[in-house]
Parts: sequence; C-alpha cells; structure tokens
Amino acid sequence: MTDERREALSDRLVDAAKSLKVLSAISWPQRVATEFLDGWRKGDPKLPEVRKKSAGELAAALRAIENECDVGDPVQRYLARTAESYRLTAELLDHVGTQTFHQISHELYGGPGGTLLGSKLTHREAAERLLFSTDALAEAAMQNEGAYCVTAQSVASDLAKDWEGFFDKPIKFVIDADLSAKAAASATKVRLRAGTCFTAYDSRQLSAHEIGVHALTSLNGRNQSTIRALGLGAPRTTATQEGLATFAELITGAIDLARLRRIAMRIRAIHLAEDGADFVELFEHLLELGEPEIEAVLTTMRVFRGGDVRGKYPFTKDVVYLKGLFAVHTFLRKAISEHRIDVIARLFVGRVTLGDVGELEEAFGSTIDAPKYLPPWAADLPALAAYLAVSAIIDAVDLQTVDLNAL
Repeated sequence: MTDERREALSDRLVDAAKSLKVLSAISWPQRVATEFLDGWRKGDPKLPEVRKKSAGELAAALRAIENECDVGDPVQRYLARTAESYRLTAELLDHVGTQTFHQISHELYGGPGGTLLGSKLTHREAAERLLFSTDALAEAAMQNEGAYCVTAQSVASDLAKDWEGFFDKPIKFVIDADLSAKAAASATKVRLRAGTCFTAYDSRQLSAHEIGVHALTSLNGRNQSTIRALGLGAPRTTATQEGLATFAELITGAIDLARLRRIAMRIRAIHLAEDGADFVELFEHLLELGEPEIEAVLTTMRVFRGGDVRGKYPFTKDVVYLKGLFAVHTFLRKAISEHRIDVIARLFVGRVTLGDVGELEEAFGSTIDAPKYLPPWAADLPALAAYLAVSAIIDAVDLQTVDLNAL
C-alpha cells in the first residue's frame, strides 16, 4: 500500500508541475538582445520590460500535495520537498519585478553570499578568485573563443552523432530563434539558439552538459516504475543538476577558460545588481571586463529576467553553476575516499539533490529503480576515482610556497 500511495502522490505532482516552467515564463526572447544593442549603440538604450505570467491556482494544488505527504517516509518527504519547491516557483512567477521575487529566488537557488560546501568561501569570493587567477589569460581566451564559427545546424548534427545509439530513442534537435540561452534540454529534445556563432568547445560542452546530464537524468526519472516525479526538474535540484553538468564538462575536457570565467562573472553580476546596478550599468561593466557585446547583454538578461531591471532585485539562479560544481566535486571526492562508489550512480536516477542520495538510501533498489543510463565518465569508475584522488591531494599543495623559477 505504501508504494501505491507514493506512486499516486508522485503522479499528482507530475500533473501539477508539468506546466510550471519558470525559465520559459520569465526569460526574454533573443530579439530583446538585438533591440537593446541597437538602442545602446545609438546612445539611447531602453530597459527591457519584465515579462509577467501568473501561475494561477497551481500553488494551492501543490500545497495540497505537500500536506498529504507523510514526511516520516523518505520518499514522501522527497515528494513534499519537491512540491514545496514548485509551489515557491509558482509564487515566484506571481511576484516578478519585485523584492518578493528576489527573496524567493534566494530561497530557491541561493545568492552570492552563500558559502561553498565544506568551505568558508562565499560563492562571490570563489568567483572573484577564479576571475583574479585567470585575468592574465583572459585576452587569449577571448581570442580563441572567436576563432571560428559553427552554426546551430552543424552543432545539432555533431551532437546527434555523439549520442547515436546511446538512448532507446534518439534525442530531437530544434533550432529556436527565440531562445535566450545557447541551448536548453528536456528528456527528449534539445533546443539550440538560431543565428548564433557556436565554437567547437560549445559543441563539446553541450554534449556533456545538456545531453549527458540534463536529458539523461530526465529520461532516467521518467523511466522510473513508481516515482516518476524523479523526472521533474524542480528548482530544489537545480544546484546539483548544474553542478553535475558543469563537472561533466570539466572531467571530459569540454570546458574552456572563457566559459569558466563567464560562470564566475555571472555571480559578480548578480552581486552588482543586488548592490543597485541597473540593466545598462551591468551591461557596460561586463563590456569593461572584455566580454563581447552579445555575451554581455545575454548575461545581463540572465541576471535580470523576472527581476527589477532598475537594480536591487535580480534573479539569482546563476549562482548554482559554481555552487553546484564545488558541491558535486566535494561529494564525489568524499564518496571515493569512503569507498561508497554505489552512491555515484544514484545521482543519475532522476533529478535529485546530493542530500536526497543519502535520505533515499532505503528506497534504492526497491521503490527507486537503478538508472538506465549513465554518462560514460560516471560509468568509468577507475578513471573517475583516479581523477578525484589526484585532485584531493593537489588541494593540499600551498601554491604560495612554490617558486616557479626555483623548481
């Protein structure tokens, strides 16, 4: 009877949450970037208008699911927390452009002042360290980034070849003129931004990040025999999801310096917006850092989507990339050091947090099925263990004591 109740609550949650897509609701289409740049170049920049979309009665339906879950049962506690995460998302949409939007964003995703797992460093301090340590290489990274241009159609073709035969059904690719991000993935489809100049690194990053993690975990969750809510991309799982996806880029050699710096810049940008920088001021600051115009405006759009374009109350989601990367890296190192390699595959059963992996211990192998798909890097445990073992030792090296000229 317990599993029947879990399945019923899970199915209700899937039905309630499937129409709640926060990024689609608040993100500006690509043409907003073009319109802003046209005005800015003419000396008359216009602040874009915030997109508003109410979630309607969804919050009440999600709260009902929360209240019906027995939180003494780990699986139902997972469902209750996921329902709560979606309820907060519904409330987020009902308060776009306001201080309340910003407060809920902090609750869902964190902010620049939060601390990294296992560290006293804040997200902002970690971002600033990354930017400082790579400043001298920034110009070379930008030059390399613009060295060649790959079309969205070509990227789609390359990605299809990369994953040919891996999934039961091939991933579909759609070229989307209104997409603000370079790419977005669901369980069965990857959208790529039209009219964009991709690089070879972009293609490799999208393969590891969007397909090898986001699409893969969504599919594994949807394939669950009982708890299909594991296929939902609830905001509470975003940090782990983006952390896994960015770690995948790192361990496969797909991430480049320009992207790593851009991830750090986004955290600085959120901090500056919280301190009062408006849309134009933040855009111009990113130009001063050496960002190309199109990347600067797209980052600014990411920071202010759903927030107040006059400053103070931005959208904080982009903190999760660095936050999640360090958390996932630390989790995997800890798992290897404690000989708990079993927990690594569990990260891919669906959309879960790092904490869920421990809390759902008793459900794995019974209520929760093993993942059908694993990204190649996670399936190759000897290579992963070697990488993490070396990284753990490297952390003990104090670079302040090292003189390159004395080696």
